[in-house]
Amino acid sequence: MSTISVVVRSCNTKSHLRACLESLKVCLPMSSEVLVVDDASRDGSARMVADDFQHVRLLKNTQRTGLAATMNLGLRAARGAYVLFLHADAIVTGNAIKQMIAFLETNLRYGAVAPRLVDLDGATFPMHKRLPNLWTPILHGTPLERAWPSNREVNRYLARDFDYDQDGDVECPSGACLLMRRKALRKESAFDETMGAEFHEADLCARLAEAGWRIGYLEAARVVYAGGSAGAPAPDHETEYQRNRLAFYRKHHGEVAAW
Repeated sequence: MSTISVVVRSCNTKSHLRACLESLKVCLPMSSEVLVVDDASRDGSARMVADDFQHVRLLKNTQRTGLAATMNLGLRAARGAYVLFLHADAIVTGNAIKQMIAFLETNLRYGAVAPRLVDLDGATFPMHKRLPNLWTPILHGTPLERAWPSNREVNRYLARDFDYDQDGDVECPSGACLLMRRKALRKESAFDETMGAEFHEADLCARLAEAGWRIGYLEAARVVYAGGSAGAPAPDHETEYQRNRLAFYRKHHGEVAAW
């Protein structure tokens, strides 16, 4: 079994994907594998992987299925004891992956660990969140937030008090780069495919917490992130966001909370 399987989802991200895969060449441990799941790209991404990265296992969708389904497809094909979910517009630097593996190997109560995400200039992306509670849909993404943008619940949910210069626990890190312990996943489908946007990530983190797993953050592990260019947002993004939020609340808080 490979120590680590890296699962990269790509959808029309040829240039970003090349940089991502080049970075993995120099930072992965010897016992590793890289899988690219191409979500029906039309820009030659799959051909580029097949021609220039023969060591990469390429899985191709003939029709677009979305982020959650493509990541699950990669997970089902992965053989590693650890699985790194990585967006195509992320570039791993230095010993980030080895640091994250070492963290999970020595901290057995943690099911996942996230690095610090930075831009090309080294500035940190404040992308951690806390799990939504019953106040979140009232005070975030509503007219109340526009009237009171720094209300207590928005500050909590967006983790505005999190210190990115210190290692610590996080509730809901970005899925742009997340290393998971295989046995914490349990199922072959880590992500709920009925949810999209950011809520399949929140759902995964909520299920980890319910199972007693913690999620760590390593400030010294750096990954350069292009900020979401691994796929263009859908034209009905806002409608889809609210639909996914509703699905999350039904699943984790019941019909009354969803209402």
